[in-house]
Amino acid sequence: MKICVQRIKCGKVTLVKTGEITGQIGPGLLIFLGVKTGDTSKEAAFLAAKAANLRIFEDSDGKMNKSLLDIGGEALVVSQFTLYGDAQKGRRPSFTEAARPDIAEKLYREFLRLLKNEGVPVQTGAFQQEMDVETVNTGPVTILIES
Repeated sequence: MKICVQRIKCGKVTLVKTGEITGQIGPGLLIFLGVKTGDTSKEAAFLAAKAANLRIFEDSDGKMNKSLLDIGGEALVVSQFTLYGDAQKGRRPSFTEAARPDIAEKLYREFLRLLKNEGVPVQTGAFQQEMDVETVNTGPVTILIES
């Protein structure tokens, strides 16, 4: 399982087909989540705790010493199987490492539940849907974490 975490001022996810806004947050984290074949609830728990407690927000001295929980921020979580795209060969990425949609969705939902259990308010995209993701990435700060 892999997450791409971005520190944001605000974020919004809109479904392309309907224009419906599925999630919208103020300051916090945009978390893109990819699930690979063989991942389990153990990986989801590790990454949920890591995301909630990752110290990438600035303190009063301008140092990255505060977590999402410390600042009372929110998380906008978007499923993204393309995090497991392999473009080492050829010009079209291979997604053979990505988990099947039924397994990925189960672990995506488990990650959401665990992140909420950490005390983080969570908004989401829509699993396996085409979405427009709008954010203001502050810093910019982007961190990749793999379990």
